[in-house]
Amino acid sequence: MRPLAVFAAGALAGLLGAGCGDDRDPPRAAPTATAAPSEPPAATPADPPRRRAVRLTVAMGGDLLPHMPVVERARALAGGGSDYDFAPLLRKLRPLVRGADLALCHVETPLVPGPPAGYPVFRTPPALARAIRATGWDACSTASNHTVDAGQAGVESTLRALNAARVRHAGSYASPRARRRPLILRARGVRVAFLAYTTGTNGIPPPHPWSVNLADPRRVLRDARRARRAGAQAVVVNMHWGTEFSHAPDAQQRRLAARLMRSRAITALVGQHAHVVQPIRRVRGRWVVFGAGNLLSNQSSACCPAATQDGMVAILHLRIRGKRARVERIRYAPTWVRHPDFTVVRAGRESWRRTVRTVGRGRGLRPVPARPPR
Repeated sequence: MRPLAVFAAGALAGLLGAGCGDDRDPPRAAPTATAAPSEPPAATPADPPRRRAVRLTVAMGGDLLPHMPVVERARALAGGGSDYDFAPLLRKLRPLVRGADLALCHVETPLVPGPPAGYPVFRTPPALARAIRATGWDACSTASNHTVDAGQAGVESTLRALNAARVRHAGSYASPRARRRPLILRARGVRVAFLAYTTGTNGIPPPHPWSVNLADPRRVLRDARRARRAGAQAVVVNMHWGTEFSHAPDAQQRRLAARLMRSRAITALVGQHAHVVQPIRRVRGRWVVFGAGNLLSNQSSACCPAATQDGMVAILHLRIRGKRARVERIRYAPTWVRHPDFTVVRAGRESWRRTVRTVGRGRGLRPVPARPPR
């Protein structure tokens, strides 16, 4: 693991749209330039409990939401034509993402071959999966309000693209059997389950009951317990939830968080969807990242709040001993999507202050860097 302090002192110095009401693009200047997917292997039996505590870091980001101006920028970076290169847009995140023991991202839109499309029904080039891998993400959640924009075919093409890029995934599925098997990742010898859910699909009925995980708390708790039985020593839950453009968690978020964090089967809860950052708070004594904002999008003050260009990568510091796991502390790196080239960079002074004012700081919680950039 690369220490986060190194990132803060060095890489962060060089580190680091759009939906108006439902992920719409703001106006902008011209851009600068069926076979079913393979299923993840079945979980293996639990490892023997460890006698010594293990500490590991888990990096989690906000929405990857490539609106058409972002897609056109990726096309230009690939030299035009039918190819796309999203990697340069995320390149400055590499030191942070690769410095974590485990890195988990959130893919909001389906990855579908052929002509791309933006709001309201997204079809994102599958090349995004290669950029995700190049940045250093190990796995991504695929449960969102846009998961079924392209039907079951779009669900399965998303999984194929991620599989081809060697990125694991959770939240949407190609079969009932795949839905029943929890994704369990290994980091520093520890088994970490990653589960993902969405509170809605924009009124589009899922093609099958197993196509995408809907956020029924009973289902989430059943899945968490199943993951524990399959050997998971820690369970991280990703939730696509909340009210767009609202920094404050809504009533549904608060209810879900309170219900889920009663269970010792769940170690941490992280969310996206509001397109602005939301607080990180303790719920029943354990950490909840209510909203990580936008990691990549075309949103800006041209259509939406200026804070839609803000995001963060939250670094969860876990302590695991046998089957007991807890998040000891969280550090978070504020990010900003620079326009018009859509490069994700370190948050400047104004963006940093907006993010820290909302997310918070205190015992066990602090931003990186600890002070606003000059």
